[in-house]
Amino acid sequence: EVQLQASGGGLVQAGESLRLSCKASGFTFADHVVAWFREAPGKKREVVSYIDRSKIDSTKIYYIDDVKGRFTISSDNAKNTAHLQMNNLKPEDTAVYYCAAGRVIEVIIPTLWGGIEYWGSGTQVTVSS
Repeated sequence: EVQLQASGGGLVQAGESLRLSCKASGFTFADHVVAWFREAPGKKREVVSYIDRSKIDSTKIYYIDDVKGRFTISSDNAKNTAHLQMNNLKPEDTAVYYCAAGRVIEVIIPTLWGGIEYWGSGTQVTVSS
């Protein structure tokens, strides 16, 4: 059974940090791109970041402009886990955050993407001003 379990969300004040974790099982994690999405009330789900470590000696990382310099994605293929370190959080970062995986992820714009095979549970991030 494929599982992607996200955790680490919470309620913080603007400027504070959170570290989200995604634990995967049931599929070959190392062969997949791992992504973080978020969905705020009334808005489309958008990709936040992804990391591709499926190729030997190669790592590709993507961030949307809104989080560049504030968020850092990482993954550990040996532990089947991924993390999203979120610093200097802003109220507009408030959303449910989901981890997801796919062999090939394509992002046209943050709200237009494809290639996701597996979705994980969400974790709520709330940033107060």
